[in-house]
Amino acid sequence: MNLLQSFDAALFHFINSTLANPFFDWLMPILSGNGISWLLALFIGVPAVLIWGSARLRICALLMVLVVTLGDPLVIGSIKESVSRYRPFVTQPDARLFGQTGKGYVAPLHDGTRPPKANHHSMPSAHSANWFGMATIAFLFFRRSAWVMFPMAASVAFSRIYNGVHYPTDVMVGGILGAGYAIAMVVTAQGIWNFIAKRIFPAWHAQLPNLLKPESAFKLEIGNQKSETEWLRLGYGVILLALIGRWVYLASGIINLSQDEAYQWLWSKHLALSYYSKPPGIALLQWFGTSLWGDTEFGVRFCSPLLAAILSVLVLRFVAREVGAKPAFLLLLITFAVPLLVVGSVLMTIDPPLVLCWMWAVVAGWRAVQPDGKTRDWLIVGLALGLGFLCKYTAMLQLVCWAIFFVLHQPARIHLKKIGPRLALLVFGICTLPVLIWNAQHGWITALHVLGDAGMTGPKQSLALGEQLLKSLNYFLEFTGAELGLLNPIFFIAALMAMFIAWKRRAEKTLWFFLLCMSAPVFLGHWLFSFHSRVQPNWIAAAVPPMLCLMVAVWSESKLRLKPWLIAGIILGLIASAFLHDSGLLKHLVAKLPGDKDPAHRIAGWRETAQLVEAERAKFDTNAFIIADHYGTTGLYSFYSAPARAAAKSATPLVYCLDSGRTINQFPFWDSYNYRQHCRGQNAIFVVRLDPYPLESGWTGKWLRKQKVSPIVPAPRVLSDGMAAEFESVTNLGVREISIKDGRIFQRVQIFGCYHLK
Repeated sequence: MNLLQSFDAALFHFINSTLANPFFDWLMPILSGNGISWLLALFIGVPAVLIWGSARLRICALLMVLVVTLGDPLVIGSIKESVSRYRPFVTQPDARLFGQTGKGYVAPLHDGTRPPKANHHSMPSAHSANWFGMATIAFLFFRRSAWVMFPMAASVAFSRIYNGVHYPTDVMVGGILGAGYAIAMVVTAQGIWNFIAKRIFPAWHAQLPNLLKPESAFKLEIGNQKSETEWLRLGYGVILLALIGRWVYLASGIINLSQDEAYQWLWSKHLALSYYSKPPGIALLQWFGTSLWGDTEFGVRFCSPLLAAILSVLVLRFVAREVGAKPAFLLLLITFAVPLLVVGSVLMTIDPPLVLCWMWAVVAGWRAVQPDGKTRDWLIVGLALGLGFLCKYTAMLQLVCWAIFFVLHQPARIHLKKIGPRLALLVFGICTLPVLIWNAQHGWITALHVLGDAGMTGPKQSLALGEQLLKSLNYFLEFTGAELGLLNPIFFIAALMAMFIAWKRRAEKTLWFFLLCMSAPVFLGHWLFSFHSRVQPNWIAAAVPPMLCLMVAVWSESKLRLKPWLIAGIILGLIASAFLHDSGLLKHLVAKLPGDKDPAHRIAGWRETAQLVEAERAKFDTNAFIIADHYGTTGLYSFYSAPARAAAKSATPLVYCLDSGRTINQFPFWDSYNYRQHCRGQNAIFVVRLDPYPLESGWTGKWLRKQKVSPIVPAPRVLSDGMAAEFESVTNLGVREISIKDGRIFQRVQIFGCYHLK
């Protein structure tokens, strides 16, 4: 063994140092790969193959993606952790790390060990395994590819040694493993295809019995009944896998709760007919999830993937029945590629249940307006509208959509003479009673709050005409840019074009016009309203599913070659969705973003922040209570602090929201959260969240340093006179910065010690 290690080290030094030359110093880092190369492969290479490639090339590309995405973390990552061999640049002072001697050397600790960082593990090489795995799969499909792929894989493996990050045995073992599990994956894929496809997709299996030899083009006519059934079965399988995958993702704890989720979790501990800003639906859904799975992140969000799965089934069946099964499956993939819907399938906010209820009412409503529509269909419409209202008040906008449809579509007005629409309104009215009763008891405060959010109440600013126009234009462009990103640029444009076509052909295409009426008033109405006030991008969420249904229905009949564009949109959206689920992937493609620029900064670092606050409280006074400066952070500190979570439902909570003297959240309605009345004489710590964050190491910080610009760090807060007067004395305990494992600062808080509440 010692002889092998000596030979390994000697060969490493020969390649890393003896063969060193300026040309290799330039070439080898490029062969090792960088963010730009992977970015080009993801956004150009993969879409090009899937859109224009042959059936054999597509299957080959998919298996190559799988061999990297599964083999790297499951096989290579597991072996690295178990072997824990240090990289040569860590242990060898004279090792050249990407051309610089000793740059990465880490001195041993007093016990002879070195810091156990994951990126310090060397055996086996992931680069070597990935490239030899892809080369092996390419060889199995295209024999001549061996003349290109295997030399390329060997060059990448050689570059890892030259760059100082792997020993020769690392890349050798990695290459053997990569080729081995690549062959195993192809054999397994063929076995799974034979086992499943013969039973579930017999027509497809008859056309493609051998994955390595897809001689036919693998295209089935949409009108073929067997094909229609198999597209639906494939859709159900994708929905089930997505549901399980989302639940597993949530159970992993990768992301923290958002402020609204934690705030509404507190509502679920105080069930009521309604709440200050929202109906009771979200509290009931969180109560259901946490009753099953406890007060955990998974329990809070359990219903969100479930609602998304039900919505997917609803949309799939509706479009398959009215348009076709293949377009329905395409639409299903599109819903996975729209960031707004992707976020709604994970976060438990008021939008997922509203979107489901809205689409449920659309599907039932389309059946109801048919010549043979039944009264029960109208009852379902009323129930869906009512349940949607109990989740979010935006559901009332669907009544406007229905009114527009009846006014503009004369044949549908015959239904107004029947009892169905009246019963639907009655059911809807019954569902609104809890909210109406609660508001009648509390001075209709919700109506004032909702109008304030819409910019209809409050003080009006007196601005010059030019300033007002500029402000309105900024609101409009802000909303347009947000929707362009959240709806996927390709689908955003395609949906707008579909709306225009549906309006032109409204007389002959009743389904198109119906879907237009169920989506356009909400989307276009908010778009125009953005000239008046700032409109949040999620306010149009309910209109998105019918808008996408309309888009697919219109373009499925178009003679234009739009399929490549839609597929490109799906691929672009799926890649964006991967970054939304794990924003840390961005550092592999571009750079490590500063905490405040990271897309996930609103759902990261809160667990650590709450634990830090709890530790500061225990250090200050074990009997002290906590005052947070915002309703959202009140919920987060209550959820992520074990003592606070246990006390959340009791008559003496541990975390309180700052009482501003005005009713601006739910806490004034709960007597137990009146700390001025119940906590006199006690000590407290007051926690203020600081924003914005300082710029950290990353591409932004590097650019600023090149410009000799110092990052702007906000000054510590000074406690207001009113807050300070409530206690006998107040001490500034300082600013705390909360970073996650990769060193980026995601949250900053300032803590004050407050003695003896008066």
